[in-house]
Amino acid sequence: MTVTPPAGTAGPPAAAPRWRAPAAVAAGALPALAFPEPALWWLAYGALVPWLLLVRSAGSARRAALEGWLGGAGFLLAVHHWLLPSLHIFILVLAALLGLLWVPWGLLVRRLLGGDPGPGRVAAALVVVPAGWILAELVRSWEYLGGPWGLLGASQWQVPAALRLASVGGVWLVGLLVVAVNTALAALVSAPRARRAAAAGLLVCAAVAAGTWWWAPVPRTAGTVRVAVVQPGVVPGEARRFDREEALTRGLAGRRVDLVVWGESSVGTDLGRDAALRDRLAALSRTVGADLLVNVDARRSDRPGIFKSSVLIGPDGPTGDRYDKMRLVPFGEYVPARSLLGWATSVGRAAGEDRGRGARQVVMRLPSGAGAGLRVGPLVCFESAFPDMSRRLARDGAQLIVAQSATSTFQHSWAPEQHASLAALRAAETWRPVVHATLTGVSAAADARGRTVGRWVGTDRSAAVVYDVPLAEGTSPYARFGDWAVYGALTALLLYSLSLMRPASPGR
Repeated sequence: MTVTPPAGTAGPPAAAPRWRAPAAVAAGALPALAFPEPALWWLAYGALVPWLLLVRSAGSARRAALEGWLGGAGFLLAVHHWLLPSLHIFILVLAALLGLLWVPWGLLVRRLLGGDPGPGRVAAALVVVPAGWILAELVRSWEYLGGPWGLLGASQWQVPAALRLASVGGVWLVGLLVVAVNTALAALVSAPRARRAAAAGLLVCAAVAAGTWWWAPVPRTAGTVRVAVVQPGVVPGEARRFDREEALTRGLAGRRVDLVVWGESSVGTDLGRDAALRDRLAALSRTVGADLLVNVDARRSDRPGIFKSSVLIGPDGPTGDRYDKMRLVPFGEYVPARSLLGWATSVGRAAGEDRGRGARQVVMRLPSGAGAGLRVGPLVCFESAFPDMSRRLARDGAQLIVAQSATSTFQHSWAPEQHASLAALRAAETWRPVVHATLTGVSAAADARGRTVGRWVGTDRSAAVVYDVPLAEGTSPYARFGDWAVYGALTALLLYSLSLMRPASPGR
């Protein structure tokens, strides 16, 4: 017997079309094209619109949460797809887990933009939806969840106005503005009753960018330092690679450089137990007339474990300045909860032994040569993705930030370009020039405003390149005030959550 529901009574909700799930993954992946290597930076200002329109049209909150999750997983997979050769199927597990961080964002989008929202809801969406996005990025930026690689704001590394914003509020402020523009565009398309509010939101975003460009302070130039980056390229074997680095460094003799920087893992033997290697490096320093900043990846003689360490070498050998890498790459340099996730080593290139961690950041003062007295703050590998680390170095007095990295495992992927682009953001945030030195490319340098110095050294080159890097004075607003944009976003979310708890007025 068939029972007909009474007139005016809604039946069970219709099943969502099957195309919506893959569409959510594809829509979430679209913003990845704004990052290097494609570097379609302008796409970021509209790339979220398809995802926003999809989620706002979800038939239920559960569906919106699902499409927020799927889109978040798609975004992370697209930005980190180059990890697939190393992590294999495990990258799908990680993307699925971290994609859950976009579930609250999906719920916010449906609540504020779903249906036929009026001006009030759209105005709230222009603040709360970007804040929800920043919350997801903030949580997944925790080093044990993979770190802040691929933050949406980082896609704007080559846009001067965005770099000026970064000097005021860091990469977080840039991300907030990008998501706000996308939210306004989505409302302009889908909310007929609130198009004026959406258009006003676009004007406010433009006014913020223009106002920051015109009125934000800029660093003062304070001389120039000549930094040589030694990039040996893909050379099999530690001994042969060292020989190549040595030969390239010798070729710098007579070029008046202040500092020579080698990439991450450029030295594979602990200098404390190899006197011959110390002597070779000291001789190189004397030959070039400059200090060397090398990176040792070896088992230590003075403490247990393998460490990646930036070591300063002068004409008499190691100066005693040493920085041990603090933030390690999950699975690449250690396995989180190894007793539980150790099986990852059997399906990919996960670390067989955890690297040791450093305890504190270090600012080194060059002891000799033309660069004597220069204060250098080293970072190792993906530490350059963490805004707080470069900010700390700037506040501790570093005049130059040096990032030593090695992306040889991902030589033919988007990773080298993505990594090199971070130098511009960290420089703009801190008003301190950044030199990004790698073993196999891409090596780069950026001045205190985030502008590229010289040319990038691509992955197809083996060379020693000298950069004339302008130094700067002053303290950027971001270095001074920190993550105020993040705290503002979290405050907006808190206030919105409290507003939902207020009882509705009678007759509302």
